[in-house]
Amino acid sequence: MENSIPLVKLIDGRSFYYSFLAGAQRIFENQGLLNKINVFPVADADTGTNLASTMRSIVDSPIPTNNVKMTACALADAALVGARGNSGIIFAQFLYGFSNEIENEDNLTVENFSRSLTKAVTYAYEAIANPIEGTMISVIREWAEFINTMKGLIDDFIELLVKALQVARASLADTTRQMAVLAKANVVDAGAKGFVLFLEGMIDFFNNRQTIRRLTIPMNDMILEEVQTDSHEEITHRYCCEAMLALDLHPGETKNSVRDAITGMGDSMVVAGSEKRLRIHIHSDNPIKLFEAISKRSSITYQKVDDMVMQQEMSHNPKWPIALVTDSTCDLPQETLEKYQITMVPLTLQVGASMYLDRTTISNEQFYHLLESSPDYPSTSQPSYKDFINKYSYLSSHYHSTIGIHLSKHFSGTFSNSVRAAKAVSEQSGKEINVLSSKRVSSALGLVVLRAAEAIDQGKTHDEIVNGIEEWSDKSHLLVSARTVKYLVKGGRLSHSKGVIGKLLGLRPVISADNDGKLFSFGKAYSEKGSMKLLIDEATRLAGKGKIWGYAITHARNIETAMWYSDQMEVLTGKKPLFVNDCSPVLGVHGGPGTVVLSIMEE
Repeated sequence: MENSIPLVKLIDGRSFYYSFLAGAQRIFENQGLLNKINVFPVADADTGTNLASTMRSIVDSPIPTNNVKMTACALADAALVGARGNSGIIFAQFLYGFSNEIENEDNLTVENFSRSLTKAVTYAYEAIANPIEGTMISVIREWAEFINTMKGLIDDFIELLVKALQVARASLADTTRQMAVLAKANVVDAGAKGFVLFLEGMIDFFNNRQTIRRLTIPMNDMILEEVQTDSHEEITHRYCCEAMLALDLHPGETKNSVRDAITGMGDSMVVAGSEKRLRIHIHSDNPIKLFEAISKRSSITYQKVDDMVMQQEMSHNPKWPIALVTDSTCDLPQETLEKYQITMVPLTLQVGASMYLDRTTISNEQFYHLLESSPDYPSTSQPSYKDFINKYSYLSSHYHSTIGIHLSKHFSGTFSNSVRAAKAVSEQSGKEINVLSSKRVSSALGLVVLRAAEAIDQGKTHDEIVNGIEEWSDKSHLLVSARTVKYLVKGGRLSHSKGVIGKLLGLRPVISADNDGKLFSFGKAYSEKGSMKLLIDEATRLAGKGKIWGYAITHARNIETAMWYSDQMEVLTGKKPLFVNDCSPVLGVHGGPGTVVLSIMEE
């Protein structure tokens, strides 16, 4: 019996879009596999997560239209916005090249499909600073070259794509032979495998004419299966840095000028997109210096920094079955985060047209310079829902369960976005994820997270720790002294009328938080020494109630006062501080220079 599959000689925009959804679905279904075989350029087990995030952006965008040019451009824009990781950005650039070269017409023919693919390969190669054969780019090139040789011989898309798939699969198998790191691990390149899976999904759509209903099932919360991974290579640059740039606000700057500015700052560099909007990917040891160089040449509208050393440790050597997540306002020292494998999700700092990741892409020195010199007062925003989706998806593939602990819900929408994402990931993965508000911020939040981390280390169960967090939060006390009310007014934590009165009186705010997480003033001081005495008096009162589990101090450019508190508390409790650290820049927006936070937790 002859094959009953109809010939497909033309593809309109709508069919092209739904074939992309089918390809995306195949990526979602194989995220765990792609993470497992991810050993190049870094064995950080996130290629599946990154490709899925890229596809997720496409799925979430309302793209369908009959015009294939319009559809291709919309797909490319969505991919560029959502692209993550080396492979995701290479794929987005390839798609951008295709959309840029395709003629403005309703339908694709094999002829114009082939012509646009061939040119798109050049775009992809030009975006990569050091193209390596035996990776995703090789498979894309060999697949496109085969299609180009067949364009005059085959006019049916299904026949062409099926035969080209065999070439892509052979090219994929060759990646193991071409790269020593892949041969050593006995795997194919993860990004290349993802591209082949994507092609298989597209062909499945055209072969079987899957229903639109099946393809439009919400896929933005697809979660990874649990996999076991093995470490294969050392990491040469610690941080995977990505950014979306708006060049049109910086006359005279070009894609090449941005590329030149960051060349030499790391490896695995990819610069994708157009002269107006760029997507950057680079592995670097100094994200702050990197983003400072970029911000001089372009407005940064999105950025992401992943610690690949931490990711590798979590994926290959998780210390415990329970993962712990918090946000950048916890003010825990980096060494503590690393010791307990705590995932820290940064809030965002916006200054004028530029954005920064709290504690990640801006130094305290840079921040306080901007605070005093920028005509635009900095604003802050919470991590996005998708940021948390990606974090919880990744952790769910390597841990049995996850606990998130965040700053008070009265200070930020961080807690709300984390809860929503955790619920979605938990429902899809079957993994237990609980997210709790500490009702605190700064070092008080840090103490709650640290106590949870120590409980995990002691072998406490997930439920025991979740039940303990509310009690530990209520037993933690946040005591804040600020040199002036100016920044509390500018940051929106104090009304203007109260701020004016405070300024006239020379008032030094002395602030705490209640057990609902709301700030309140617990005393009045008219000098810094007066506010310091008030805080120590309150600490003495708390110490008199019973045993102190521990205390910590954070400060905004005021190490002298911080160490004075440390000395006083050591005399009072007989204990050294669990940590003394800088306040995060996000907290500096609201307290300003000179602010000191003393946090105490009862036993």
